[in-house]
Amino acid sequence: MFRKLVYLVSFVLVLTLLGNVSADIQFPDTTGDHLWSTPENWATGALPTLNDGYLRLFTVPGPTIMAGESYVVNGIHLGNTGEVAGELTLQGGNLEVLGALNCGFKGPGTINMIDGTLLVPGTLTIARDPGAVGHINLNGGTISANNFLMREKEDSVGTMDVRGGMLTIDGNEISLVQEYIDNGWITAYDGNGMPHLDYNVTNPGLTTLTAVHNLNPDPANRAIVKPGEVELCWTLPDPCVPGQPVSVDVYFTDDLDALWNFTDPEAIKVVSNQNAASVVVQTQTKTRYFWAIDTYIGSDNDPVFGPIFSFVADNAPPFVNAGPDISTFLQDGTRTGPVSGIVTDDGAIQPYTVTWSVVEQPSDADSALPAAVIADPAALQTTVTVSAEGTYVLQLEANDGEYTSSDTITINVHPDDWTE
Repeated sequence: MFRKLVYLVSFVLVLTLLGNVSADIQFPDTTGDHLWSTPENWATGALPTLNDGYLRLFTVPGPTIMAGESYVVNGIHLGNTGEVAGELTLQGGNLEVLGALNCGFKGPGTINMIDGTLLVPGTLTIARDPGAVGHINLNGGTISANNFLMREKEDSVGTMDVRGGMLTIDGNEISLVQEYIDNGWITAYDGNGMPHLDYNVTNPGLTTLTAVHNLNPDPANRAIVKPGEVELCWTLPDPCVPGQPVSVDVYFTDDLDALWNFTDPEAIKVVSNQNAASVVVQTQTKTRYFWAIDTYIGSDNDPVFGPIFSFVADNAPPFVNAGPDISTFLQDGTRTGPVSGIVTDDGAIQPYTVTWSVVEQPSDADSALPAAVIADPAALQTTVTVSAEGTYVLQLEANDGEYTSSDTITINVHPDDWTE
């Protein structure tokens, strides 16, 4: 039984690199270990570099990148004409593709994202040419692309299934990705979940695509939780027969391979064929954990295998909100008003401390102008006094003993005789 299923690169630099590369190279997988890191698996007998052309991956299984590895290449074509398929798997590590990454170039292409980071400062295309078939299994990790296209040319077929991973796209591409979802090209947990799409919320300046499974796992997939006792919770599915209890098997481990390959399930099973909606587990700090829920809906002997969820037991950085921007005016040459921030923290290390500071004010440009005065910089709610018209920017910083987070508030100050 198996469960297998600094990124800013200028356009000029990319053109320069692509203009000086040598011939494209292939991955014949000579040794049969399917590892990117094995030089003999590449046609050149060496690992690809920026001095090479595009990588043409026309084997299945294709190269696998493991945790701790990091590579930068010019571009990748997955899948050749006809039935010649190509595959790329990231079990961890980092891969940066400066030019285009075509998943389904002229034939079938597949990307399996299990963990790690795939960076595409250029364009990520799922199914490019007519007849091409491309698919991405976004089971974990993060794919970040400057541009994202599906089914670029007529008669191509591109699909993506989002599970535990995240896709980010530069800028606001909500309407584009939503169209792909509405067309059925992008699914969540193979139809057993809901895609979640936002712009400038999860990641500033980026469109972010994730998914939530119908089991509604808690902790949420990819969450950060306080170390120690953690309660795993889920929503049981409806039974086939109304009123009939639904039993589950639950597996929990810090070893992804143990769950992914399922070689010794009893060693990682924490709930065995029980009608349960939660279980308490023990966690250690700075550790990523993986868990899965198999449900017995129609048969006591034939569970429905659930996806793998993950979370990190760690101290989470505090969340800081300095409050809304303020527009005010001077009264007899001065103005004192309140500033009130919001900080939330898990308290895993110690109670957080806060500091207000002035990061920009009119006196920065004119030393003759008075500076802003914060009454109590160490208080979450305090007052600030200003004595000159112009723009002030205050920063609220919170430290929990390990991590520091901050947010800013802008105060626009107008003269005494100001009217809207």
